[in-house]
Amino acid sequence: MAGSTPRTVAVVGAGMVGLATAWFLQERGVAVTVIDRADVAAGASWGNAGWLTPAIATPLPEPAVLAYGIRAVLTPNSPLYVKPAPDLQLARFVAGFTRHSTPDRWRRAMQALIPVNNRSLEAFDHLTSNGVAAQTHEATQFIAGYSDVAQVKTMLDEFKQIEAAGGHVEHELIGGDEARRREPAISDGVEAALMIRGQRFLNPVTFVHALADAVRERGGQIITDATVTDVQDRGNSVRVETTGGGGGTYDAAVVATGAWLGDLVRQYGVHMVVQAGRGYSFSVQTEHMPSGPIYFPESRVAITPLGDRLRVAGMMEFRRPDEALDPRRISAIVESTRPMLRGADLDDRSEEWVGSRPCTPDGLPLVGRTDSGRVFVAGGHGMWGITLGPITGELLAQQIVTGTVPSELAPFNPRRKLNWTPHRLRRD
Repeated sequence: MAGSTPRTVAVVGAGMVGLATAWFLQERGVAVTVIDRADVAAGASWGNAGWLTPAIATPLPEPAVLAYGIRAVLTPNSPLYVKPAPDLQLARFVAGFTRHSTPDRWRRAMQALIPVNNRSLEAFDHLTSNGVAAQTHEATQFIAGYSDVAQVKTMLDEFKQIEAAGGHVEHELIGGDEARRREPAISDGVEAALMIRGQRFLNPVTFVHALADAVRERGGQIITDATVTDVQDRGNSVRVETTGGGGGTYDAAVVATGAWLGDLVRQYGVHMVVQAGRGYSFSVQTEHMPSGPIYFPESRVAITPLGDRLRVAGMMEFRRPDEALDPRRISAIVESTRPMLRGADLDDRSEEWVGSRPCTPDGLPLVGRTDSGRVFVAGGHGMWGITLGPITGELLAQQIVTGTVPSELAPFNPRRKLNWTPHRLRRD
């Protein structure tokens, strides 16, 4: 930023990514104002599964996705659903996503994610050790259960590919009876399971609100119910225009608006499509509260114990972010989960929710400066915005204040084209 350190920064978006960026900017002495069109944690940070699983934080475009076939992805009860619609952005996204669902491109994207995956839990520990009054929980048991033993090979092959790219997944293969002995909430429908170790989980709403409280306690402002309509680079400052509070002049701005990311930064050279990958969730009561997360990979359903209820989450639905909840998707989650889970009242649901994860065609986030040296981007994390939000904020704050791009962020250049190749640490 022309060699100067910003004193004031506007952060657009009060989800995990935006608030973490604000917190780490404050740690470096920057005054922050966070602006959100709704409220703290009102978007994808609200209803997700709350998993902190860096070992399995992988690029969404993967060869297995292509195995679904066109008929499957156009079926509303499919775990991956593309709504047929005359939508040019969606068509561009699907074309790019398909091109990146190859073994070689998946491996390169995985190699780009591993450095931030490896640091993600440390960033959470730094937050909770320095004033963020919330907890992360060790997943002493993290079980992936299968109704078909043959399907276990798919995840084991993925683990091998993760390790070939430089990652590591500590795991154990067990039978269905052993899975039920360790976790009574698993039903007789599970024939085999994988125990994944070294991961965590949290209550996303509780954590993000605690993060917001910590930002306020440090003197930051959080303005809600204010839509940012424009971010203007004035040469030596940034002008933020809003429909409510928070508008004004700042030294820099960070746009962290999730699935709406492109609306404000396209003018600054960010042309990568950011598509809403909508996920669904609801909560239910259960006779036995699991001690940790449960995953059913065949239907891609995630189960998380949150307080006195289970959160049940799943689906990846590519369509416009503001469309209404589709009850067929909730029904699909229920029917795929019913034979696998014991003691949960899946017909007495509360907090039915749909939220839009920001997905990119190459499966990598968009984090860093734009064509403007005063406008920065943080988003496009797909399913991993909670897991990678704090480390994203830490690294982006470092870049904004020092002007140097951390090596971990180099692959996530928001101005990149789809065919990214590594480059050395550089000054912007």
